[in-house]
Amino acid sequence: MDNNFNNAQQFSQEESIDIKALFFKFFRFWYFFALTIFVSLVIAFLFNKYTKPVYEVKTTVLIKDDRSSQNLIGIGIINNQQNLENEMGLINSYALAKRTIENLDFEISYFEEENFITRELYQSSPFRVAMDTTHPQLKNIKFGLFILSNAKYRLVVQAEKAVMYDYSKREDNGEVTEPIIINREYNFGDEIETEMFKFTVFLTEKYKSDYIDKNLAFTFNDYEGLIGTFRSTQLEPINREASIIEISIKGDNKEKLSDYINELANQYLLRGIEKKNKIAENTIRFIDSELVDITDSLNFTENVLQNFRVNNEIMNMDYKSNQVFEAMKQFEDQKAQLDLKARYYRNLQDYLTKNKDNIDDVVIPSAMGIEDPLLTQLIGGLAELYAQRANILFSSSEKNPAVAAVDQRIRTTKTTILENIQNIINTSQISIQSLDNRIAELEKEVNKLPETQRKLFGIERKFKLNDALYTYLLQKRSEAQIAKASNLPDNEIIDIARGGSQVYPKKSLNYLIALVLGLVLPVVYILGKDYFNDKIIERKDLEKLTNLPIIGHIIHNNKETAIVVSESPKSSIAESFRSVRTNLQYLTQGKEQQTILVTADMVGAGKTFVSINLASIFAMYDKRTLLMGYDLRKPKIYQDFGLTNTEGISSYLINKSKYEDIIQTSPVKNLDVIMAGPVPPNPAELISSAKNDELMARVKADYDYIIIDTPPVGLVTDAFLLMKYTDANLFLVRQNYTNKKVFESIIKDIENRKMGNIYLLVNDVKLGKGSYGYGYGYGYGYGYGYGYGYGYGYGYGYGYYSDDDDSDKKSVFRKIFGKA
Repeated sequence: MDNNFNNAQQFSQEESIDIKALFFKFFRFWYFFALTIFVSLVIAFLFNKYTKPVYEVKTTVLIKDDRSSQNLIGIGIINNQQNLENEMGLINSYALAKRTIENLDFEISYFEEENFITRELYQSSPFRVAMDTTHPQLKNIKFGLFILSNAKYRLVVQAEKAVMYDYSKREDNGEVTEPIIINREYNFGDEIETEMFKFTVFLTEKYKSDYIDKNLAFTFNDYEGLIGTFRSTQLEPINREASIIEISIKGDNKEKLSDYINELANQYLLRGIEKKNKIAENTIRFIDSELVDITDSLNFTENVLQNFRVNNEIMNMDYKSNQVFEAMKQFEDQKAQLDLKARYYRNLQDYLTKNKDNIDDVVIPSAMGIEDPLLTQLIGGLAELYAQRANILFSSSEKNPAVAAVDQRIRTTKTTILENIQNIINTSQISIQSLDNRIAELEKEVNKLPETQRKLFGIERKFKLNDALYTYLLQKRSEAQIAKASNLPDNEIIDIARGGSQVYPKKSLNYLIALVLGLVLPVVYILGKDYFNDKIIERKDLEKLTNLPIIGHIIHNNKETAIVVSESPKSSIAESFRSVRTNLQYLTQGKEQQTILVTADMVGAGKTFVSINLASIFAMYDKRTLLMGYDLRKPKIYQDFGLTNTEGISSYLINKSKYEDIIQTSPVKNLDVIMAGPVPPNPAELISSAKNDELMARVKADYDYIIIDTPPVGLVTDAFLLMKYTDANLFLVRQNYTNKKVFESIIKDIENRKMGNIYLLVNDVKLGKGSYGYGYGYGYGYGYGYGYGYGYGYGYGYGYYSDDDDSDKKSVFRKIFGKA
């Protein structure tokens, strides 16, 4: 009946413990869950606040897809072959970026440092630096500036070395290898001049007293560095079918980026207009050179004609002479135009042969009224090749394979053009020869006229020819001038860049990520901890591996001494040893004399510590107790008690010491100790000897309780040899230390041997307020016997132990998560 009552009480206690443990585990999980979310959101907030923002600005440009857009110059057609990919490459070219930077005031940058973030004060700086461009300046060196008042400022410069930059030549102008240290006060408006820089600082209308003592700075930027920084534009069509491209750029100052990208688009359109104007200018220049000779010839023949008519009193030719003249004039006009075109071809042929670097001054065929689509296309292609070559050379050298490839294409195109021109010249010569033959036939008719009529015919013929050529060239010149004045960009800006959107950090996304991480990390941590953990943490870890009974647990020792039971008898750890003592008495059914063996799977489980304090707790029971150090290979007990190890079990077993000589009295009342003695070469043989049987018989006759400290069973078999003498065998499992796989392997071997009286004892359990056992709080409600159950923690027996208040010193986090 008493046993039923005890079992019912034990079940009630364990059920109460399980409910409390489950509640606390639930509470701790949600505490960790909420704490993780809070920490994640705080990190996201700090990241958003102290990360320098990055903005993106965009503009869109229409690349007209009528790839043979026509620009009328007279009756000619300028074919502008446009390709979307080529235009995108042009917009992103070094040449256009350089041209854009040169038209912007980016040479000096102004900054303000605040809250660990450096912010550029573009067009909002409280001061302005006017540099002398004829004097070298220190490029890319930070000039710290602290405004002291509206009249004074402090200039601070510190650099190990620097490079000077010549803004007039736009190139480096030597290095400064010695350290630069400047910390002086100046007046606003004073010119500051050294060998390394020369400039003047002025206050602007943006100045306010708030800027006093602020950490301001400015730097001188070189053009190459600026081009490299801003030549990071991204271009892509808005969709696959459209010829509208979106130009975007990212940086930390959206106003500056907007100015750059808008100027880039403007310079792109301006370049197209200049290219068209260049064609018209080349045409006008060629026509002007031809007009010089024709004007002289026209003036000369006009004077001759006038003098002939006055001297011979002849005003006009007769009807027959006029018919021959008109026919002759028609043929000679055709021949004159063919001669003019032939001179153009020879001029073009000579220009292409002599000029190898560009064709900027070439006159396109259509400007001279030459309808040859093939030649016009070849010249346009040659111009594109020269443009590609120039773009590559801006960031490379002549040795670049890409330059060599373009040069080969240029040579091939030139050869094709020259062959085409030569064929055209040959064809023109045939046409001119035909006209000469027909003119010769008409000249025979002229020779039949009277001498006076014949001379007048010849003079008027030359005059009319020169007059027709003069009129034709003047017409073409006027058309070229009109075309130049009316030139418009082929392409069009659809939307200019206005402001910009922040792309980094993305605040909402960061908060969302932080929230998701706060939700996921606790789950991943707990599941991952269980999955990857190879140590024994909880009671269920043991229950999965073995069916051996668990006799109790020893909590973590936070004392400096190993003999903690004797020195702190009212401590919680001493109570945990009392719990084990009580449970052992229950399991051995109250035997007055007991022999208890302590072992483990591996070293470090705390065998010696448990053996010493278990022996001490039995000695405090006012029983004759003996602690035997049977770890003959690595004896340690003598160190904790401050005794000697010169004589012990090993020396007794080999008959070198007497029984009375190996027994030593410990500082603990009623506790004697037999040390292991000197390390023998054959411990297992000594333990299995008859002499050891004799020793065990004598100690059992002299003592009530015998505690045997043995080596780990995972390494040697000594403990198995001693189990025949024992009433109970304690197998130590150290929390968060004992390896699951090693323990499972050894414990299965023990179970297969069918060894009896083996009990598990959990050592080094870390408990805090609110814990019901160890690990996650499943705990151990030990009730072997009447109502014995220890480890309930805070709220159950609190204040009964001398070290209860120590737990108050722990942080809330450590209390919640069971950290020692």
